[in-house]
Formats: sequence, C-alpha cells, structure tokens
Amino acid sequence: MGDFNLTVILDAIRRSESGLSRVELAQIVGLSPQTISNISRRLLDQKLIMEAGKEGSGPGKPRTILRLNPRGMYAVGVHLDPSIITVVLLDLVGAIVTKDTFATPRSHEPEEVVAAMAASVGRLIDGSGVPRDLVAGVGVAAPGPIDLDRGAVVGAPLLAGWDDVPLQSMVAEATGLETTIDKDVTGAAVAESWTGGPGGTDSYAFFYLGTGLGCGLVLNGEVYRGSSGNAGEIGHIIVDPDGPECFDGCGMRGTIATALEPPRIVGRAIETGILEPLGADPTAADFQAAFARLNACASEGDQRAVEILAAAARKMAWAAAVVGNLLDVERMVFGGPFWEPVADFCLSVMPDMVNDLLATRGIYRIQLTATSLGEDVGAVGAACLVLDRALAPRAERLLLGG
Repeated sequence: MGDFNLTVILDAIRRSESGLSRVELAQIVGLSPQTISNISRRLLDQKLIMEAGKEGSGPGKPRTILRLNPRGMYAVGVHLDPSIITVVLLDLVGAIVTKDTFATPRSHEPEEVVAAMAASVGRLIDGSGVPRDLVAGVGVAAPGPIDLDRGAVVGAPLLAGWDDVPLQSMVAEATGLETTIDKDVTGAAVAESWTGGPGGTDSYAFFYLGTGLGCGLVLNGEVYRGSSGNAGEIGHIIVDPDGPECFDGCGMRGTIATALEPPRIVGRAIETGILEPLGADPTAADFQAAFARLNACASEGDQRAVEILAAAARKMAWAAAVVGNLLDVERMVFGGPFWEPVADFCLSVMPDMVNDLLATRGIYRIQLTATSLGEDVGAVGAACLVLDRALAPRAERLLLGG
C-alpha cells in the first residue's frame, strides 16, 4: 500500500504543470497530511522530486512546491520501424536528453537489428554523462502483433522473417538493462499521455502513420491494450473494396494500410508527373522527403497533388470514423515519421471529413490534432513505457505475491 500511495502522489505531481504543495496533494489524493509528508520525504530522499521554491497568496506560512526532478531517473526508448530505428534517452519529465536515428538494417536479421540497437543505446548513455544506475531500463516499441507475456514479436508483416523473435530478452542481454516491450502504437499513446497531451481521464485514439498504420487507445485515462496486448490493429479496415490486395497476403483488398502505404502514394505522384522518380532501392528517408515535396506542391496549388493527398486523407478519415463510432473518444491524435510531411494538409481537411461520418456529430465535435512530440513519438513512447511501469499507479501493485 505504501508503494502504491507513493506512485499516486508522484503521478499527481507529474500531471501538474506548476507543481503542488503538500496541502494541495492531500486535497487531491485524499491521504492524510502525515502520510503525504512521509511519502514526500521518501521521494525527496530518492531524488525523484525536488522542492521548487515557496508560494503564498494570503496569510499563513508560504507553501513549498514539489515538482518532479528531471535528473532523478532516466529511460531509454527504442522505436523499431521496418525502415527507421530511433533511439532516445529521456529524463523523468519526458524531455529528450539525446537521440539517434538510423536506417533499419536491410537484412532485417533479428541479431543484426538488435546489435545495432544495443550499440546505439550504449553510445547515447555513454555520451550523455548520465550515470548508468539512474537509467531505469530500455523500452522497445515494435510493430505488432506481439506476445506481451514472452516479449516476442510474432509475425510482423513488414519485418521479413520475424515470425517469433524474443526481442525483449535479446535486447536485455545485448544492453545489460532491464527491458520492456510493447506495440509501437501503444507506446505512442503512452507518450501522448505522459508528455504530449493534457493527461487526466480523457479518452482518445492515437493514429500512428509509419511504414504501416496502427491505432493506440487511451480510454478514461488508461492505455487499452486488449486481451493479448494487440489492440489497435486497424490496418485491415476496408476503405476501397476494389482496391489492391493487402501487402501481407491476407487476401483482403483495399485495406487502409494498403491505401496509405507511403510507396503507393509517392508512386501515384510519380506516375502523374508531380514528382521525379526516386533512385534505385529508395530508403525511408527518400519516401519522407518525397512526401514533403508532395505536400509542398499541394500548398503551391498543384491540383494533382491536392487530389492525391485528399484521396489519402479521405480514406484515413473513413478509418478514423470507424474507430470514433466504435469507441466514442473525445479526440484523435495523429503522428509518426510519415505523418509529419502531410500533417498540415491533412489537418486542414480531415476534421470535417471525420466529424461528418460520426454518429455523435449532432452532439459534439471531435477534436483532431497532431502530436506535439513530432516524429520521435514512437521512441519517446517506448521510454515512457519504462517510466510508466516503474512509477505510474497500477492496481496490481496492491496484489500480494505468492
């Protein structure tokens, strides 16, 4: 119970932008002043919080404000995308201390991929000057589906040969750090809750556009993972029954994942003469740059570019509306490495598209926004998974082992 109360107090301080006094904490969490004082002293001794001056607006003794200590704990986040790997070192308030981005090894061999991850993790920690004993662990955000119990990636369609890869144990052995693993879209949703969004008890869907498309869910302030940890696999929502066959061989046609596959959108722009052909064996960076050029053309009034982006935005809106009608979320957040280049255009047309398709359109208007964390949201989310599991209040902390 003491550990649970500690995480409740720490979470309340984290969610306050300006910090909280001990009196305010007692009012918010409902614990006695003595319990608040004891736990605050414990957190101060552990250097997880710090005293940040005094405030007072009336008679009586000024109140000491408690805030998170950014240097009290760190976490490493690794986002594994089939095209790009991003590694970040995060402090306790969710700020990026340092980061590294590099192309995923083309072989997709698990051993080669993990070795590249571990080398990057080592470089970041050593170069940052952060004491290794303050690094709580490594979080890995990977494409699904995953087996959470075993920490394994099971049949990720865009990672060749990853039929049953024990990624969690492999990364832990390679880095020497405690490792946790989750789906990339779940990590993005956790990142938004920890550092990017207003937090609290709201419900939202996070649409992650990378090499593939997924959806992270936060319902009533809690990340929803589903019974196996694989909630949010929305790529098979059909938006064009006569469209091309799905790339993973499932036999379905016109899925949202296929419709929004970056090479297809860029390919259409090249076919219509908007963009120049890419070089041989283009990389993810090449496609991102092409996305940016396509968006620039649309902004400059090229009607062909507008039509291509509008068609893609309309299909994404259809998929988003399916999620919105099913879950009745308050807002939708969009992000990911392939979202950034087209964010301005999509957010100028998609809010109306989505809201027109929602059953609740006569009651309230849902908010669509881009994540404030940019293209690093997957890696930031992976690091936040470590902080979340170490410090967030969880009901299972109240269970007695054995």
